[in-house]
Order: sequence, then structure tokens, then C-alpha cells
Amino acid sequence: MPGDRLPYLCERLQPFGGASVFAEMSALAVRTGAVNLGQGFPDANGPDAVASAAIEAIRGDFNQYPPGIGYPVLRQAVAEHQQRFWGLEFDSDTEVLITAGATEAVTAAVLALAGPGDEVITFEPFFDIYPADISMAGATRRLVQLRPPGYAFDPDELAAAFGPRTRLLLLNSPHNPTGKVFSAAELDMIARLCVEHDVIAVTDEVYEHLTFDQNTHVPLATRPGMADRTVTISSGGKTLSFTGWKIGWVCARPELVRAVQATKQLLTYVSGGPFQPAVAVGLRLGDEYFRGLAADLQARRDLLCDGLAAAGFEPIVPQGTYYITADIRPLGASDGLEFCRSLPERCGVVAVPVQVLCDDRAMGAPYVRFAACKRREVLTEAIERLGGRANR
Repeated sequence: MPGDRLPYLCERLQPFGGASVFAEMSALAVRTGAVNLGQGFPDANGPDAVASAAIEAIRGDFNQYPPGIGYPVLRQAVAEHQQRFWGLEFDSDTEVLITAGATEAVTAAVLALAGPGDEVITFEPFFDIYPADISMAGATRRLVQLRPPGYAFDPDELAAAFGPRTRLLLLNSPHNPTGKVFSAAELDMIARLCVEHDVIAVTDEVYEHLTFDQNTHVPLATRPGMADRTVTISSGGKTLSFTGWKIGWVCARPELVRAVQATKQLLTYVSGGPFQPAVAVGLRLGDEYFRGLAADLQARRDLLCDGLAAAGFEPIVPQGTYYITADIRPLGASDGLEFCRSLPERCGVVAVPVQVLCDDRAMGAPYVRFAACKRREVLTEAIERLGGRANR
């Protein structure tokens, strides 16, 4: 688990050196035969046209090193995608960089743009790599809490987080693990503070097409004053359901792209050659694909939320993403980590405790996260296993 000390690992990474809770829960799923609703990946392939394009590329001329910035066909498709869906204009030759997934893109951006003495603002709960990235950069994190059940933040707390040492703001919307979609008004508040304090924003938008009900993703780069100071990051993994391909991208002004590329080339240099033209095919699919993707996941969200409520949890209905957080206190429990460690044996289902994604463990302790991005029959099986047994 995080916090275990490892010989030889440098001090700044010691808090992140142990096996992650995701690995622990996945191992529990294998050992117990539990339904794994912990890790956020779909259990079915994405569009056949995209898979076929990858096979064709493997049989063709895309098996050697791609250009350092990525194949032109994908960079052009990313630029088209940003304009088509969000009205953002990027030059595919100078303002788009292809990466080994969004994970590398975020890590490279933080390492490139922050350093010792700098502060990086992000929101809590957080995706697990963010604190590690900030620590690897030698910077200090400043956290702003998203408080359940609505996952709103306090505007005064956000404003107080900015100071003379603030270098970056790291934003994830739609947000993992809470499922929150930041509103235009919230983003405008964030934008005003970034402009006022001359802060660069790094935005992780991998769930950009997975929003529900009347909630719509709004890129921070579209807000006043942010086009020139935002590093926008996404990937094909969540949108196309090929998470193992690890094809991501950075969109930003040329000077920011060059900075991120200077770091990225020292991490992986390049990756995923034949998957790059395949992802380009996916980004050019018709609007009906993107609408259907969100509608199908929303139906699965509703199925799992209803099942969790019937089992005695108090689910917080997410506005987007793969995930549902649920309060375990109605079941007589209060420690999510203890609850999740025992759940596979008791019920045959795996979830993830939210407290491991918080510095404020008390805030996250009563909540656990379930992934709804599984086949309906898998979700139904999990619901049946949870029914009547989660509180034993």
C-alpha cells in the first residue's frame, strides 16, 4: 500500500512507493473470484472500424518509431476533434503532441512546467497520479476540497490557494473519482484566478464525451483569458474503449507544447505507432457514435445506482465519467478502506475506497467508488451479490 517504505527509493517518492490500492483490490478480485468494479476500464472492445484500422496499420507502414510529436494523421484528427466538438483551434503541426496516454501527458506537463519551490493547485479527491507527479517535480501541492454529497468547492478556499508561488493549476473535468462535471460558472471562477495570478492550467479531460443528463463538458481553454495558458490533455482510451493502447495528446500553444515535448521525449520518446492512425479513425466517427457512447454509459450508471441504493448504499449520482461514489454509513460502516478489503470475501464484489485519493482521509473515509463501465450482465451480477449482503 502507499506509505510502505522501499529501500533505495528517493524520499520524495516514498509516499507512493508501495503497491497501489487498485493493484491490491484487483488482486483480491482474482483471489476471491469477485466482480471487479474497482478498476476503471471497459470489459468490451471499442468500435470494429477502429480495431480494423489498427490491424491494417500493423500490416502496413506504422510499426517503426513515429515522429517525436506523433504521426500527422492523428495530430490532424485531434485538431479537427477539438474544433468540431469544442470550437478550439489548434495547428496540428505546432500545437498538438501525441503521448503515451493521458497519464504520460499529465506527468510530462507537470515535470516540464513546475519545479522546486513552486506550488500546484488541484482538487481533492484526486486521481492517484497527481500527487506523485507534483512530488516528482519537487513542487508542493495545494488542495481544494470537493465536498460530498454535491462535490462543490468553496470559492474562498479556491482563492486562498493561489499565492506568489503558484505555478500550475491541475484540473480534471469530468472528474475522477467523484463524477463531477465542472460548470461554466465554476470554470470562469478558476479562469479569473489563473489570469490574475499568471498561472498555467493543465487540464485532464479524458472523460470529455462521457457526460450525462443535462451536463455538458466545457474545456477550460474556452474560458476568457485561458486559450494561451492552458495545456489541454485527453486520450482515445475512454472515448474509444481501447484503454490498453495508451494513446493520448496535448493541445496547447507552441511554446507550451515544446516544453512538454522536451520532457515527454525523455520518458517514452514515442509509443503506439500502429494505434495512432487507428485512433484518428475513431476521432472521426459520426456524431451518433459519441451520443450513443454517453447514452449507453448513462443507462449503466442508472442500473448500478439503483442497485447500490437497493443494497443499502447511498450513491451520489455522477454527472459524468465511469464512476459512482457511494456513502457506506447507511450500512453501518465508516472506514472505506476496511470496507473494501472485506467486501470481496463478504459479497464477491470489488470497489475502491475514496480515502486513498485524499490527503484528508476523514473526508473520504465514508465513501467508496464503483466503476459502471462494465457489461450489463456484469453489473447485474454485482448488484445481485451486493443485495442483502453488503452490511454483513
